[in-house]
Amino acid sequence: MLIAKFFILLFLANAAPVVANKFLGRRFAWPLDGGMRFVDGRPLFGASKTLRGVVFSVLATTAAAPLLGMSCYVGALAGSMSMTGDLMSSFIKRRLELPPSSRATGLDQIPESLLPLLVCQPLLGFTLTDIIIIVTLFLVGDVVFSPLFYKLRIRKRPY
Repeated sequence: MLIAKFFILLFLANAAPVVANKFLGRRFAWPLDGGMRFVDGRPLFGASKTLRGVVFSVLATTAAAPLLGMSCYVGALAGSMSMTGDLMSSFIKRRLELPPSSRATGLDQIPESLLPLLVCQPLLGFTLTDIIIIVTLFLVGDVVFSPLFYKLRIRKRPY
């Protein structure tokens, strides 16, 4: 089922940076924004958004896509768009003065699942219902499984 396969791809896109951080610590964790500040004086994205995380995400989804019956192109597109959505969320959270890695249910999940779905829709033929199902599963899955990943010491916070 394409819905389940794409959900797995989104999960990998977002798990890869966390796993990379777990195993590599701060090695190669160069902030994407290079410490830049926006006109409001706040960080553009924050130090937790790294080049390493984006690269690992795109590599993981590109490698996994053929195993899920999709092209490498779709995998790379899904990973890069998921990371773009994640960066958009971080940008907004910094404007709202939320600390890095703080929880913002909805804002944390919707852009990083919806953007890749919208970009890949013409290639995979997702319906509006499919998109709503996948975004909902991604949001609920993140809320439900984050505490488990914390207990398994994969995540640093229980959310």
